[in-house]
Amino acid sequence: MVIVDAHSHLWLRQDTQIDGKRILSLENGRSIFFDEEVQMLPPFMIDGRNTAEVFLSNMNYAQVGAAVVVQELIDGNQNEYLAEVQRKYPERFFCMGMAWNEDEAKTVAEMGLKGIAFPGHRMKQPLTELMPVFRLMEQRGMVLSMCLADDERQIGEMREVIQECPELRVAIGHFGMPTTDSFCSQVMLAREGRNVMVESGGITWLYNAEFYPYPTAVRRICEAKDWVGIEHLMWGSDYPRTITAITYRMSYDFVTKSKELSDEEKRLFLGENAFRFYGFENLPNLPYIKNMSE
Repeated sequence: MVIVDAHSHLWLRQDTQIDGKRILSLENGRSIFFDEEVQMLPPFMIDGRNTAEVFLSNMNYAQVGAAVVVQELIDGNQNEYLAEVQRKYPERFFCMGMAWNEDEAKTVAEMGLKGIAFPGHRMKQPLTELMPVFRLMEQRGMVLSMCLADDERQIGEMREVIQECPELRVAIGHFGMPTTDSFCSQVMLAREGRNVMVESGGITWLYNAEFYPYPTAVRRICEAKDWVGIEHLMWGSDYPRTITAITYRMSYDFVTKSKELSDEEKRLFLGENAFRFYGFENLPNLPYIKNMSE
């Protein structure tokens, strides 16, 4: 089975502020997060660096052929590092930049980054103010990754973006926030255009209290499938934050073990939809390596 992760993160170091509150990498996988010390990474990542090489080791072990790397304000701007990752591992990663105006978007494209990620849930201005950026992305064949607020206020704005830029490839993040009242409205955006997808990055975090094998998360995937079709849905892990609670393989094998989805639906959701949408080619053959404890 081709497996592609449609939502992950990489950074060399977190060192930023949001609304006056600090996010800062510490040692042993910990970070200051909005002025509170948290376990941001698994404790064996002792230097605070969340690198492509460590992720590739996890991907190879879990038989994940490729990954899309998005950005979030809480990690700081990682454009320079992700451009380096894109150059170094072009067949394994699809890296997105961060930009807030047309000039910055042009710079991101010139750096070789494949798309732009917007943490819309942290934005205060209307999404439509970024229309020049979205039109530029459409012209250049870039992908827009958009995580929306967990209410209805950005749905109409996002619908307008999709209608104004019909050739723009759009990935709605965090699976449309299935734990909130806006879930259906976010997922239904995939009906607004043929180039709109919904990816499940962070779904294991949203259902962390329920924990593995996340039966409610599976039911939400089935609901979304009924609304827009499995061909509009993609798996995403939200690596590395989610693997403080579970292994990387567990972030998708709860889907493979589910009896509520057919083998064909699993194949499309876990990889083939993302493989096509992002334009990956020549993924490596990653055979299963038996654990010593088996």
